[in-house]
Amino acid sequence: MTEREKMLAGLPYTASSPELVEELTNVKMLLHKYNMLLPSDKETMRRMLDELLGAHGERFTILQPFYCDYGKNIIVGEDFFANFGFTVLDEGVVKIGKNAFIGPNVSIYTACHPLNPVERNRAIEWSRGVTIGDNVWIGGSVTICPGVTIGNNVTIGAGSVVVKDIPDNCVAVGNPARAIKQLSF
Repeated sequence: MTEREKMLAGLPYTASSPELVEELTNVKMLLHKYNMLLPSDKETMRRMLDELLGAHGERFTILQPFYCDYGKNIIVGEDFFANFGFTVLDEGVVKIGKNAFIGPNVSIYTACHPLNPVERNRAIEWSRGVTIGDNVWIGGSVTICPGVTIGNNVTIGAGSVVVKDIPDNCVAVGNPARAIKQLSF
């Protein structure tokens, strides 16, 4: 397996491998151009996001600045909106459903690092994907950690740190985030 294949499979891989470093550099160049565009240049922004993202609905918005590692591992549904400062470390696949709203300065992480400093210093990593359901609102400055699944019809309160799965139809807040209110429709 290549290092990229290992990464996507959630297996330990060498993050400093030349193929991954080259891919990261290319994405950073594209993101730099994207983040420097005039906000009124919607057509160019759309073309760049088409090139960058793995898949997306017809209607979606990602405000500048936007940061990610690979881009191709990010899948967003219809009527997706991400506010300023959206950061996605997409070593693993990040799937976000339809009608999802992401507040400012939200971070989603899939990269995992060893606790052992010897292994960590050798750039050994692995990934755990993140899944976010439909009709989800993620408040500002939320951090979503590797391996988390957030259900459908969920609101995550501003400043929360999500380290465990969040069930459908609830409001979750805190560090660590936990469901504090069930929603009924």
